[in-house]
Amino acid sequence: MCKVWKVLCTLCVAVLGCVDGEPLCAAKGRAKYSLIFSGKWSRTAFPKQYPLYRPPAQWSPLIVVSHSSDYHMWRVGEYASNGVREFVEKSEAWTLMREVEASGEKIQSVYGVFSTPAIPNGVEQTSTEFEVHARHSLMSFIARIVPSPDWFVGSDSFDLCEEDTWKEQVSVDLYPYDAGTDSGFTFSSPNFATIPQDTITEITSSSPRHPANSFFYPRLKQLPAIARVTLTRLKDSQLIGISTVQSNLLPMGNEIDDSVSETPLDCEVSNWSSWGLCMGKCTEMGIKHRTRYIRLKPANSGNPCPVLEEEEQCVLHNCV
Repeated sequence: MCKVWKVLCTLCVAVLGCVDGEPLCAAKGRAKYSLIFSGKWSRTAFPKQYPLYRPPAQWSPLIVVSHSSDYHMWRVGEYASNGVREFVEKSEAWTLMREVEASGEKIQSVYGVFSTPAIPNGVEQTSTEFEVHARHSLMSFIARIVPSPDWFVGSDSFDLCEEDTWKEQVSVDLYPYDAGTDSGFTFSSPNFATIPQDTITEITSSSPRHPANSFFYPRLKQLPAIARVTLTRLKDSQLIGISTVQSNLLPMGNEIDDSVSETPLDCEVSNWSSWGLCMGKCTEMGIKHRTRYIRLKPANSGNPCPVLEEEEQCVLHNCV
């Protein structure tokens, strides 16, 4: 029975070109790519609770892995590993790197590990170069949103091979994910571990559906992209091997389409206070007041704040 199964698997690879139902890359040689990460996390695009200090909006280093279909750094709908958890909560990459190395040694699924420097604000660029080949044609990466409870952007198993051809250039808009390890709602939430741990989910303009969430914009059908990654095949496919490569930050330039989204932010106010005491002369109707305060100021043509104080006539008591 085992021999029959091995023959069937061999036929599948040789005739159909597949492994576990996935097509094999038939591109020749190796391909070297540049990766440019462009932050688009601006106060205009994401005005709600935008972090300005302690710390201001910024990005962690990117961890980039070229690999085969046997490996996954992270996947939507699955639980984050301990390495991913430490990275997205604390920007600590040691455990994640050990996990990558262990996977590469065990099943030879990892070809290269690369990184970029951290980005000190929300809208700069950074870059690195990496290499893939037919057996390891997939690329995954992860970058932490700083500050945040456990939020990140990234790509899971992006295939740079299309049948027998390497892709020349591709740009991918990135949206935030929740690692499911911390229950904070805002960028600056204190640590509050999610017990039991939840799975990785995409954060949208309406999910989590809580008005305190920093990405909750109920007027939007979709959040604007918070970042973009551009992959370009390089003509000089010089061998890189398994290594960690760091490169300089790039100033945000005009060479990449970077249209700025203006996300409307409506005013948010508190509930009304209780009515105050009825005040006035005993010979006339009295007046009482109640107030509310602004929780969130409007931005980018969002709905203005309503009135913050009301008064109402009342009947005075204890008048002689």
